[in-house]
Amino acid sequence: MKTPLIGISRHRLVTDGNGVTTLVAFHGCPLRCKYCLNEQCLRPDGVWRKMDAQDILNEVLIDDLYFKATNGGIMFGGGEPLLRSGEIVRFCKLKPSEWHVYIETSLNVELRHLESVAPFIDHYYIDIKDMNPDIYKRYTSVDNHQVIKNLHWLSAHNNVQKVTIRLPHIPNYNSDADIEESRRQLEAMGFDNFDIFEYVRSG
Repeated sequence: MKTPLIGISRHRLVTDGNGVTTLVAFHGCPLRCKYCLNEQCLRPDGVWRKMDAQDILNEVLIDDLYFKATNGGIMFGGGEPLLRSGEIVRFCKLKPSEWHVYIETSLNVELRHLESVAPFIDHYYIDIKDMNPDIYKRYTSVDNHQVIKNLHWLSAHNNVQKVTIRLPHIPNYNSDADIEESRRQLEAMGFDNFDIFEYVRSG
């Protein structure tokens, strides 16, 4: 069965790790964030194309030389890419070995998804929203129990150096003090690479 995507974006620099990267963005997300940046991933009519791992590889092979020359590769995003962990694993087994694989995730998925892709991921970009369960649920409409469980798993399996944790200031939801408390909790788990920034609301 083919997997729904919301798009593929080529020739990205700086935002997705080293070198030239291509974003492969999957449809679907378990969160319902108040300031969703990719609402297309939630709409039934938001599917761009349906593709399997071989289709995706065929689409992105055009940039093989760019990836190899710049130590770049593929960024899986969305939506929530870890919901498509099986397709990601199949893709990683097909791709050229020189390509790097990055993933941008909320980490709010069952642990089995993370465990399956972990051997193939060079770097994780994790938007944890906020570690405070009340703030998280008010903002996303779901709880963050699974996020915290998955963070502990990454830490326990010595993946902290492969993780950038995004700590956003979310207008009307968290404060600088909340962000600092999230950072303190994450540092206690062993994480030390943080991207602190402010959500910019459209409109």
